[in-house]
Amino acid sequence: MDGTVLVADDDRTIRTVLTQALTRAGCKVHATSSLTTLMRWVAEGKGDVVISDVAMPDGNGLEMLPKISEDRPGLPVIVISAQNTIMTAIKAAEADAYDYLPKPFDLPDLMKRIAKALAEKPTGSVAANFENLDHPDDLPLVGRTEVMQTLYQLIARVMNTDLPLLITGESGAGKTLIARSVHDFSDRRTLPFVSVNSEDLVELEGPARLLARVKGGTLLIDELVDLPDEAQARLVRMIDEPGDFSPRFMATSQCDLSASIEAGTLRQDLYYRICGTALHVPSLRERVDDIVLLAEHFLVKSENDGAPHKYLSNGCREMLRHFSWPGNVRHLENVIRRLSLTARGEEITEAELAAVLGPQPEVEPVLGGGVDEKLSETIGRHLQRYFELHGDLLPPAGLYSRLLREIETPLIEISLQATSGNQAKCADLLGINRNTLRKKITDLDIQVTRRRKLM
Repeated sequence: MDGTVLVADDDRTIRTVLTQALTRAGCKVHATSSLTTLMRWVAEGKGDVVISDVAMPDGNGLEMLPKISEDRPGLPVIVISAQNTIMTAIKAAEADAYDYLPKPFDLPDLMKRIAKALAEKPTGSVAANFENLDHPDDLPLVGRTEVMQTLYQLIARVMNTDLPLLITGESGAGKTLIARSVHDFSDRRTLPFVSVNSEDLVELEGPARLLARVKGGTLLIDELVDLPDEAQARLVRMIDEPGDFSPRFMATSQCDLSASIEAGTLRQDLYYRICGTALHVPSLRERVDDIVLLAEHFLVKSENDGAPHKYLSNGCREMLRHFSWPGNVRHLENVIRRLSLTARGEEITEAELAAVLGPQPEVEPVLGGGVDEKLSETIGRHLQRYFELHGDLLPPAGLYSRLLREIETPLIEISLQATSGNQAKCADLLGINRNTLRKKITDLDIQVTRRRKLM
């Protein structure tokens, strides 16, 4: 790489690591913990790329982007932030940031993005204007896992495009919430948001009435495959001829759409028209590390709605993480809201949670899977979806080791449970050395509990 990089971060370790990595790559580096210093360097004409944190001691890095763009049009700014919310991603796009990475970031991935920024002029991003929001950080989307961070970035990219949007995911995962959020924080937010059902398209005049109601806003078709063929045909014609004030078309589905086309329950021409851009909302089983975060979010919501203050015991947290959640986020919210009203003490106990959850239910196959699907096919589908979530970019480097860890941890945990915590039996079951098993248990921070035999 050839160029000068300006680094602004209040974390000395990050400044040191980036300085060393960029210097080895052939770049000149100026690093600072002050936005004031960064802005002075920019005004002086220094730097070919800027890397800036958001929360700095003397200000907000995102708020500096318009000034940087004014002083140095075309100067690429890569935003890095530990404030891993969808609002950070959207605000970065709004401020015309060249790129955005949540912390902790993958260094090789960041280096690739810096090299790309040095090699080409940035392409501007279009995003929402948030000046009129009362609480701009209070978006109804919660999650810090990698799949959610990727989803946030994709939402920021498609926020203000006119392309139809297809949102897929299991029941209760939050598809309609995503659609509503895209509308509420887009340039169309002052226009109507109209949800369509089959009854709206029964009559010949149905499409015309819908277009008159939506007035150029957003038209959401909930559960696309549920529409009868005649309604789907009218929807195709409506998308083709929307009139003078074309709305943004969105649709949701929890079905395998390829199978629905083959089965004749979804028109192929409708699928191609509505799938201008696709977003997949992950199930809770794909974002286990967000479960406790979501539960605490719902406890706060309940308290704000008048419920007494409650908090989760450590045992509850683990129980929430290990439940299968077939109803996903909606299921979790209903459980937490019920507990916020029925739990006797301030601390919600494991017994109270277990009484509400009931037995561990059977989980339906993940979107697109079948009951006879091989394990390799299931993993392959998830990997394909993971790559698709990154759009035109590759996933962060280190994918092989991350995937091994994702598979290895539950494999060892379940094997230990099946052998009642007996490590010798577990090692034999897995076909590995006992010392190897012990090391993996330590490295992966797996909790081992032995069952007591009943006399």
